[in-house]
Amino acid sequence: MSSGSRLAPIVTVLALLTACGEDEPRTHDHAKVVDSHARMIEALARVAERTADEHPYLGDMRARELRNRLETLGDGAPWRIHLDLGIAELRLGNERTGIAILENALARIENGTMEGDREARRKLAFYAAVGSLRLGETRNCCASALPTSCILPFAPDALHADREGSENAIRHLLDFLADEPKDSYWYPAAEWLLNLAALTLGEHPERVPAEHRIPGSVFQPKSEFPRFRNIAKQLGLDTFSLSGGVIADDLDGDDDLDLLVSTWDTRGQLRLFRNRGDGTFEDATAEAGLTGLFGGLNLVQADYDNDGDTDFLVLRGAWLGAAGRHPNSLVQNNGDGTFTDVTFDAGLGEIHLPTQAGNWADYDLDGDLDLYLGNESTVEARFPSQLFRNNGDGTFTDVARQAGVRNFRFAKSVAWGDYDGDGYPELYVSNNGQPNRLFHNRGDGTFEDLAERVGVAEPIYGFASWFWDYDNDGDLDLFAADYGAGIGHLGAYYRDLPSDFSTARLYRNDGSGGFVEVAARSGITAPYVPMGSNFGDLDGDGFLDVYLGTGNVNYYSLMPNALLMNRGGERFEDVTMASGLGNLQKGHGVAFVDFDGDGDLDVFEQMGGAYAGDGFRDALYENPGFGNRFVTLHLVGVRSNRSAIGANIRVDVETPDGPRTIYRRVVSGGSFGASPLRQTIGLGHATRIDRVQVTWPIDRATQVVDGVEFGARVRVIEGGGSKSF
Repeated sequence: MSSGSRLAPIVTVLALLTACGEDEPRTHDHAKVVDSHARMIEALARVAERTADEHPYLGDMRARELRNRLETLGDGAPWRIHLDLGIAELRLGNERTGIAILENALARIENGTMEGDREARRKLAFYAAVGSLRLGETRNCCASALPTSCILPFAPDALHADREGSENAIRHLLDFLADEPKDSYWYPAAEWLLNLAALTLGEHPERVPAEHRIPGSVFQPKSEFPRFRNIAKQLGLDTFSLSGGVIADDLDGDDDLDLLVSTWDTRGQLRLFRNRGDGTFEDATAEAGLTGLFGGLNLVQADYDNDGDTDFLVLRGAWLGAAGRHPNSLVQNNGDGTFTDVTFDAGLGEIHLPTQAGNWADYDLDGDLDLYLGNESTVEARFPSQLFRNNGDGTFTDVARQAGVRNFRFAKSVAWGDYDGDGYPELYVSNNGQPNRLFHNRGDGTFEDLAERVGVAEPIYGFASWFWDYDNDGDLDLFAADYGAGIGHLGAYYRDLPSDFSTARLYRNDGSGGFVEVAARSGITAPYVPMGSNFGDLDGDGFLDVYLGTGNVNYYSLMPNALLMNRGGERFEDVTMASGLGNLQKGHGVAFVDFDGDGDLDVFEQMGGAYAGDGFRDALYENPGFGNRFVTLHLVGVRSNRSAIGANIRVDVETPDGPRTIYRRVVSGGSFGASPLRQTIGLGHATRIDRVQVTWPIDRATQVVDGVEFGARVRVIEGGGSKSF
């Protein structure tokens, strides 16, 4: 977990002033920009300083209080204080300390020196098991950091050579299961962790008693599928951090795809990795002027000022309620490899509300990008979401009240898409704990919530969501992930036991302004709990696939990230165990990106959980290739927004089976992880490209691009020509 020096804000401001020519007379606007950047760095430094006492996930105030209580009460301290302190130490990453506290309490209950009932023994045993299992990961997966570490099914070199953690976890889990009611949610949860511990030792299924055993077939590939390889370490991209976001895009204007990653650690530095163009990357964070920009659970990019380079937004404060009133950052690309935080200057920094959900679209079709922030509202901390209309001069105005999109719910994702084909993008807001919203764009600056009417208000425990054309019929469908399940549901699912859980919703556009829910018939039935997630065509067959970065805030929630392959727009096949993408650690920002320019999409995943002790290394899974045709298109708006967000692409091809059309829309993908705005489009076994057509957001004007060949990288200028890049 990275941390920033207290000197960093001062050093960064001095560097910025020097770079801007402090000895030269400055314009008023230039001074304002410098002031905005400095104000943000100072604000984030103050947030970081308060972390120890105010942050419920990263701070140690709770642990300090419990330590003091335990010391004061001595042998008279009840078992619940031992339990709470043991859990607090585990979450801080003090695994051995936490385990010792929990095991000591268990031993004292057994020898009669501490009062405790069956509930006490069960809870202490469960968390001692969780701590032991996580200790095993720390001493094996994290310490060795092999490309195969923590990926199901475990390769021989990924098995835990240091057996202590998993051995102790098995012992405690068997004790727990001997005492826990079978109809409890925690019973299958413990069975899942028991099977997982045995898997880490290479002793599954024989090490697991038959009555608790998950069939070995669950962890075996169910079909032939090429295996992706994690190459993050060899490229220096395996940053160790907590949960955060990712942007993969050309951030320095050289046409190579760079990488920007964040961590929600309020003391964690935003990191920019510049693509050298030779297959390697360099850390350009300091050189880019980003030093002192800490934190951020999500990132999303766009050329908001229409100047031809890619800017980005950092979202902060999620999950913290009223304590999460941290400033977001709008970071302007200066076009010379450096960046400046312009949040306060742009009018986005006066009101700070907790969020991780934001997205760009030109909702009023005036040629520049507007911004919606889905803020987290609760009964105790009632906050509106915000719609910032772009004023066209580098500033924004919040018009959410007038537009009717304030939401006042616990927003977890934001997606824009013109699902009814009238040219105006609609707004989907996925809420956690309350119905989702589908704000229909009336085209006059106002919106109407149609979610209930068209049947897309569920799941109630919403999280990631996006508009996409999964069946490739030319209109936008909707994916809405469910965040209400957990490892108890996963354990029951793997053992084919009854379990009450909800699943993601897949809403197919019916072409008449409505949707039909088709998740179950499409094969999406497992209790996936995706946080970071995204979509892209991994096998280049022309249909969009899904990668789900799973897990939840709970320290004990270990579940494999999941890859769902789209089979002809009819169904999705879970190929997790065959793909090499079944990482057990918490998955957050996901980007589908062709870093090496070979025409197939690799997968970058920002890894890590919420607690200080739940960090992990980011992963870059290299696509092994599927042998299909492709083309890459970079659209540049002129009348439309420069990023061309919302533009539609149609590629007509000939195939051995006859003519075929593939559709794409310019967007960075899902709501928690940003893929490049340029589109790498798989064409399957096409034998010829007949026609490429772009429909631009403004006036839905169409433009035909001639002479596009397989494997080409083509930049298309709105209303103008095209050229290779």
